[in-house]
Order: sequence, then C-alpha cells, then structure tokens
Amino acid sequence: MLSDSRPTVRAEEDPVPRIDALRERLGGLAYGGDYNPEQWPEKTWAEDVALMREAGVNLVTVGVFSWSALEPEPGRYTFDWLDRVLDLLAENGIAADLATPTAAPPAWMIAAHPEVLPRLEDGSRLTFGARQHYCASSPVYRAAAAALVERLAARYAEHPALALWHVGNEYPGVDGCHCPVSAEHFRRWLADRYGDLDALNDAWGTAFWGQRYGSWDEINPPGPVLGDPNPSQVVDFRRFNGDASLECFTAERDILRRHTPDVPVTTNFMASYKLLDYWKWAAGEDVVALDAYPDARDPIGHVRAALNFDLMRSLRGGRPFILMESSTGPMNSRRRNSARPPGQLRLRSHQAVARGSDSVMFFQWRASRFGAEKFFSAMVPHAGTDSRIWREVRALGAELRDLAPVAGSRVDADVAMVWDWPSWWALELRGRPSTDVAFHDQALAHYLPLWRANLPVDMVAPDADLSGYRLLVVPNLYSVTDAAAANITRFVEDGGHLVMSYFSGVVDEHDHIRHPNAFQDLLGVRIEEFNPLQVEETLTMRWSDGSAGTASEWQDLMRAEGAEVLATFEDGPFGPCPAVTRHAHGRGTATYIGTRLDETRLRQVILDAASTAGVRPVAQVPEGVEAVRRGDHLFLLNHTGEVVTVAVPDAGVDLLTGTPHEGELRLEAQGVVVLRLGA
Repeated sequence: MLSDSRPTVRAEEDPVPRIDALRERLGGLAYGGDYNPEQWPEKTWAEDVALMREAGVNLVTVGVFSWSALEPEPGRYTFDWLDRVLDLLAENGIAADLATPTAAPPAWMIAAHPEVLPRLEDGSRLTFGARQHYCASSPVYRAAAAALVERLAARYAEHPALALWHVGNEYPGVDGCHCPVSAEHFRRWLADRYGDLDALNDAWGTAFWGQRYGSWDEINPPGPVLGDPNPSQVVDFRRFNGDASLECFTAERDILRRHTPDVPVTTNFMASYKLLDYWKWAAGEDVVALDAYPDARDPIGHVRAALNFDLMRSLRGGRPFILMESSTGPMNSRRRNSARPPGQLRLRSHQAVARGSDSVMFFQWRASRFGAEKFFSAMVPHAGTDSRIWREVRALGAELRDLAPVAGSRVDADVAMVWDWPSWWALELRGRPSTDVAFHDQALAHYLPLWRANLPVDMVAPDADLSGYRLLVVPNLYSVTDAAAANITRFVEDGGHLVMSYFSGVVDEHDHIRHPNAFQDLLGVRIEEFNPLQVEETLTMRWSDGSAGTASEWQDLMRAEGAEVLATFEDGPFGPCPAVTRHAHGRGTATYIGTRLDETRLRQVILDAASTAGVRPVAQVPEGVEAVRRGDHLFLLNHTGEVVTVAVPDAGVDLLTGTPHEGELRLEAQGVVVLRLGA
C-alpha cells in the first residue's frame, strides 16, 4: 500500500483550454495586483478603476482576506459590496481573479470554536489577530469554508468580471498543527499510507530506542522530546501537513470547478518554499502562481529570482506561470526594507516574463493606511500618483501591452536540476553529520554558473522523465527512492551527463541508511566516511592539470572504483584521497563533487560538463547580461550598472521600441531589449 507517487492530472482536468481562454480574454499578459476595496470608502473605488485603466491594468485579485466582510455573522452573507466592485471592474474592462477568503477565519468563528486555532509543537495555541489562524484538519473550519465557497461560486459563476479563481492564500498557515484533531487525522493518514502497524514500525525504524507502536492510538505528532526525535516520523509528519492543507485546497477547488468548469483555478505559491511539496500541489492546479519578493539590495537577488521563476515554470512541465505578487518597492518583512533603485522594477518584471510568466502583478494596488502591512509598497503608493513608483508602474503597463505576442510561449532547456522536497526535509533535520548543509544554498550555488553562462534550466523531480535533457545537475539528493535512483542512473546510461554533489543517495524515503550508496556504481566511487569540515577549516586540492584549489564545508572520504580522479585532497589528517571524480557509465558520464568547491571551480566543473554534453548558451553576452529565449523572442536584460554592447545571434525587431537590430546592439544599464527573431 505504501506509495510516494505524485498525483497526476486526469484527462478531463486538462487545464490548457481554460488557460488559453484566459489568455485570449486578457489579450496577452496579465497586469495588475491585489485589490482590497473593503479597506477604503466606496467613493475611492471609481478613482481606483480610472487609475487602473490609465496604468494598463487588466486583472486584479479581489477578496483574499474578506471572509468577515462577506459573512459578518454565521450564515449571514453580505455580498452587496462585492457585487458593486465586480460590476465596476466589468464595466471598465478589468477582469477579476476572485479569491476564496478562507485564509482569514473571522473572529466569530474563533469565539465560538476556539479549537479551530492551531496548536504549536510546544502545546500553545495561536490566537486571533493575524491571518491563516486555522487548523487544516478542523472539520469546523472545513465545513464553514466550504459553505462560503459554495455561495461565492454560485453567486458569481456567470459574472462577466470573473476570469480566474484564487483559492486561499500562501498555504500552509503553520508548519503543522499538533491539536487532538490533527493527531487523529495524522493517524488516519498513516493507516492509509502503510496499511498496517508492522509496515509503519519497519518504515520508522521503531526498534531503535524501543519506540515500537502496538496500536494506532499510541501515535501522536512529533513533539518536544529528550534528544533528537525519530527522523522518519518527522518527515512523514511533514508529508502529512502538506497533504492536510492540500485537502483544503482541493475541496474548495472542486466546488469552484463544479460551478465554473471553464474558469481556471490556482493558489499562490511562495517561491522555493520548504514546507510544501509543490510537485504535488501543481498537479492539481490549472496554472501555477508565484509570490516573489527578492531583496532589492541583494547583489544576486536577480539570480535568486531567476531560480524561482524557473522552478515555477517547471512545476507544470514548462507551461507559463503567473507572477501573482511582487513588490513595487519596500516590503516590511526584513530588518531594513530598502526602496527599489530606479529601473529595477522594470528590469525584474521583464525578467519574470522572460523566464515564463504570463503576468506581472503586485501586492498590492493601493497602499494600506492601517494594519500590519501599511509600510508595504503598492502600485499606488502613499505618495499618490505624483511619485516615481506610479510613473514606473504606468510605463511598465504600456510596455507589457507590447509584449502580448510573448504570452503562452515556452522556454526550452537542455539542462535539468533535481529538486525534491522530501529529500530537503530529511537533509536538514538534526542528527546529521553536519547541520550546515542546506539544500537551497546548494541549489543556488549550482544554479549560479548556469545562469551566468545563459544556459536555461528546468527543475525536475528525481523520478521525472529526463529523456529530453543533455545535462542533469544534482546539488544534493540525500534521500532517494529506488525508482528515482534507477531513473537517474538510466539517464546516464542512455547518454546523459550528470553532475552530482556530496551527501547524495545516502538514505531511502524512510531515512534508512543505504548499503551501498544508491549511486555507488553510477559514480564509480566508494564513500567510506563523511568528514564535515569545521567552520573556518579548508583543505588544499590538487587538480589533474596541476593547478591548486580550496575545499570547504565537507569532505567525502572515498576511493575511486572505476572513476577518473579529477581532483585530490592533498592535506588534512586522512592523507591524499579523491575529491572530484568522473565516471563513464553506459553511454554517458557522471561527475561527482565530494566537497564544497569555491565558486570559480564549481563553475568550471559544471560548464565543462555542459560543454561535453553539447549544451550551448542562448547568446554570447557580457558578464551580468541575462539572455533568455522564450519562443521566438530573445530577452536581453542588463543587470550591470554600465552600458554594454551585445552581439545579436539573429536579426530581429525590439517589441518595446520597434527598432530593428542585426549584428550588435547597445544595451543601457538596467536596460531591456525583447527581440522578435526573424522579424
């Protein structure tokens, strides 16, 4: 009965017709943001809509946190204000991404049913006063949410403003509820997963420390314990938490689809977010939607953003995604929330479109006067329309209309990077050889050289179809199923090229040690011990060409068993031993990195493998210029502070200016050019 397979979308749930209809209705890319009219006097609404038209807005998200405004008392619904808002939008040609407001249960529910509030691991309960204050397993919450969504869907199914459904907001509310209702739900989930207690005891390794269970009723969510908790139990609880929230999403989605089978349904993801397995979630959506808030002052913030855009595009097999939320300026979630430098708003917005977004949307339309996010930037800032932000917002809207031909097209990649949430969860638990090995840091380090070389990257699950790729990069895959390990091995046997880094293939999906390592034969090495280095410790490496290098963070103590040694640890207490190897396996090759390389050497290893695999950059451009080809369009984005000259691989016309280019072009600092090739 045990299964780790991901849900698939049934043929009758094919989202393509719904998304095509949405794109046709919008006339290209979506542009807009979260609109919260309930925060403002009604006399403001007409001004809002007039300004939306001036800025080129064609889609706004409405009602995300409006439960108390729609149902101020149990069973008493007040939809009249929302009727007027949606009518006003429709009259002005602006579509609505209508949200189910179930992320903010009202005060009356909490007063009558305090058990809806989630209980944290230490036994304390959250209180009312923020948002997402609900236990995903609560039958009271689920019933009330379903009743509201049923009425919402029935009332607005035929409304001319409705273009998209937006379920909830930024799931999950908490990282696992520990209340009795959740505990019982967890037991049912485990019974469905394992079938019987013998299978569970085996999977959780309960023979260790005498943890064997003789009854399902003896099992509880992991809580405070003396020492380290059972890691198999912790990973399963993380799986369960995601599934509990997914059940809430699915229940609302099914109500909406019953009333409006032709209207697409989504919810908003939070980039490379650790708590949810987005491969599972994306399979049940019509389109992936992203909330992205990179730090305006982060020197590689644009690279982090690119990684997240690539991940979102990949979750539905390369289909375009929606940038549902981003910021026009400062946020209020960091210690110091800096304003965006002039031009960055435009550059980062075009970057999202270049990498597969069919929208640019912001949180929010008009900056709030009160509440926890009143210092969060908006399309209409506190300073009003006589402001730099408004002028940039209006200019961006005009440019995005010119990019209508880009909508619906895809980004093709020859490189894939493995991204697996259960492995991420297991890797970063306590009780590992090092608590400093972090999956996201590893992924970003391996992504950076690919971004700088303008090599498009798809993110893939380890059990995905890899046949369309030339190079597979595995930053870390600590936990891997038999099927996934065989899938990666088959990719190399069939002629693919692999780059894999340390502490991969170590355990199975239950966090049981593998003997031997899952990739030992593929890599042609035998790893005998792990030797995490101390914080300031480094080791000297000698490369096969005679050059020296430096290793940090980690040392695999291994020996080559068929692999070619590319670099060797020269010093340290364990004497010379392989550090980086390459192994011919089947028709392909597997490169293994048994330490943390410096940025220059890691770039060399990855790009050498890419070159050997026959992967070619989109364009030859100066350092700091991002080149992305989406369909028939080449995006050139200058993330440097200087004017550069860029060689154009093919003649084309800039969609933004109508200027033809051939041979080379001048790209301003933070400039953007979108060439329609062959035009």
